[in-house]
Amino acid sequence: MSHTLYRILRLLDGQGLWYRVDRHRNDTVMITVTVVGERLEIDVFEDGHVEFSRFKGDEGVESGADRLDQLIRKHGEARHIE
Repeated sequence: MSHTLYRILRLLDGQGLWYRVDRHRNDTVMITVTVVGERLEIDVFEDGHVEFSRFKGDEGVESGADRLDQLIRKHGEARHIE
């Protein structure tokens, strides 16, 4: 019997979906899958259980360096609240 992590990776490969595998915590491996209009963050734990988050959006495109600068500063300031 194969570990859940490998089962999920084979499923993604079989469906032709691109993904990224990361390690952000010492007790999980995260698989990030991006498809049109949605991103999945899948956490696979050592014991085989799985938790995931779904992020949906309209994939609207914005433009303008000023708007981008504002967005970056907004999220940067949120981390530096005094």
